[in-house]
This record gives sequence, structure tokens and C-alpha cells, in this order.
Amino acid sequence: MREFMAITKALADEQRVRMLLALRRHELCVCQIVSLVGLATSTVSKHMSILKQARLVESRKEGRWIYYRLTSDDLPPMVQQAMDWMSDSLADDPQIERDQQRLEEICAVDPQQLCGSARNRP
Repeated sequence: MREFMAITKALADEQRVRMLLALRRHELCVCQIVSLVGLATSTVSKHMSILKQARLVESRKEGRWIYYRLTSDDLPPMVQQAMDWMSDSLADDPQIERDQQRLEEICAVDPQQLCGSARNRP
């Protein structure tokens, strides 16, 4: 029951769903996720913590940067089913399509340059 509740909580927020779908292709730095969803770094970190508690994402630290990716192969069946359902259900969603286009632009910028400019914003 606990795992089920963690997954449903994680998927009950539009921003977290957007973040998860953005991670389908490859891992992203927190700054890249911030640029995509337009939220404060602390808010994105809190969302990612909820996703991590639900075992939907994993993280790694590289210097000062934290990178997130979807959980690797050993996903529990319930988690894999939730991810598949979410991806299938939102395949043609206009917001997700905009996010994918924006993500291509974001990924074209060096993450360290992006993170440095994000910290220098007022």
C-alpha cells in the first residue's frame, strides 16, 4: 500500500508528470529541469524528492550538479505500469509536445553554462 500511495502522490501533480516525461530520453541536470518547467530550483528539488521517494527517478551528483534519470531496469511492475500508462495517456498532449520542443533547445546548451546563468539571474 505504501508504494502505491507514493506513486499516486508523485503522479498527482502536473509539474512532476512533466518532469518525468522529460526524463524519458536521457538524464537531465536540475538546471535543465528548472529551465523547462519555469519553477524555482528549490521547488524542482522538492518535486524530484517526491519522485525519488516513489522510486520513479534516481539521481547522481557530479561536482556541484545533480542529475536525474528515470529509475533503471529493476523497476517494480507497478512502477513500470504507471510509467507506461502515463506515457501512453499523454502522448499527444500539447503541453508535453511543447516541453519536448523546449527540451531540445535546452539540451543544446552546455548544462554547466545553463546552470551558471540560472544562478546569476535576479
